[in-house]
Amino acid sequence: MKIGIDTFLCGHGRSGAGSYLLSLVRNLPSIDDVQYELFGSEMDRFTYMDAGGPISYAGIKIHDSERAEVRWHLLHLSKFALKQKYDVVLFPSADQIIPFTFFIPSVIIVQDIVSQGLSENHAFRRRLKKYTLRHADALIASSNHIKKDLCSLGASAEKIEVIHPGIDHTLFYPHTEFEGDTVIIQPFSIKRPFIIYASRLSNAEKHHVELIKAFSLFKKKTGLPHRLVLAGQTGAYSDEVQKAALASDCASDILITGHFPHEHLPELYSCADACIVPSTAEGVGLPVIEAMATGITVACAKAGALPEFAGDCALYFDSDNIEEMASVIETAVTDEKVREKLEKSGFEWTKRFSWDKTAEKTVSVMQSVNC
Repeated sequence: MKIGIDTFLCGHGRSGAGSYLLSLVRNLPSIDDVQYELFGSEMDRFTYMDAGGPISYAGIKIHDSERAEVRWHLLHLSKFALKQKYDVVLFPSADQIIPFTFFIPSVIIVQDIVSQGLSENHAFRRRLKKYTLRHADALIASSNHIKKDLCSLGASAEKIEVIHPGIDHTLFYPHTEFEGDTVIIQPFSIKRPFIIYASRLSNAEKHHVELIKAFSLFKKKTGLPHRLVLAGQTGAYSDEVQKAALASDCASDILITGHFPHEHLPELYSCADACIVPSTAEGVGLPVIEAMATGITVACAKAGALPEFAGDCALYFDSDNIEEMASVIETAVTDEKVREKLEKSGFEWTKRFSWDKTAEKTVSVMQSVNC
């Protein structure tokens, strides 16, 4: 069995889909009758080959643009897949355009809430996306929340397998090597104590502005010295977040880092007193389990996929209720009994999220559509 894995539209390994693919490739199981081959832009050959694993790479010379990659998928992918003699093709970036027809059994990984973006797309893309979701041989949803969304778009529940992504436990564990009042992770120097929210500043549903308001209320009520660290790439909502931070009475205690290297997030998490995740539009809850794995207290919105990932190991709040969020922040950093209970249970909970398991289950789905 030869499996082709599409690396196009994965942001050269730097997007969420790219990070997912890198982790998956690193953990692909070695099976006697299974051969893996990545295919994509020639410029990405070493991006994914450096990840290791029992794989080869078929490079394609193509202009580095979304439009060119979309066109290639629509016009050339089926012929290419037949030429390469793939038995199954895996698409890790289902939020982008994929083929209109499937000549070879195909499996689509869905990591986002698809319905949220449909209204923003061109009518042809909407029809194409719905068609592919309905006609692919199998869909892998990264959460039950995403599965429900896919079913609402007409996808068959029988075709959908829920496979949670893993976390890298060689990175995400309690880092105890940092001492003193200041955490130095180049190029940042962050004074303790602080709370953290790691998420791209992309839209209002991430609730950065509400968190800033709740943090300001928390500071006013308690007088505690905590700082708020917002770690994440800039996006369409960056200006609104910046304005809210500057307008806050505790602006000097709010740090917006911009892009923060994912490999250093475990260190930042470990040094925080708590991780607060107010987003209401998460199809996957990786930030909460990554934070839990580093041994800190987590509080999050009771919305989207976050409860599915956090279980009973987090504090919950309504992200539109500023007073409630501020109260939960206070509990998360001051109630030692609550903190001890959540940190212990959260750390144990995260052991169930493994990239080894994710990769094994993913290959199993591809084997099932090849029968």
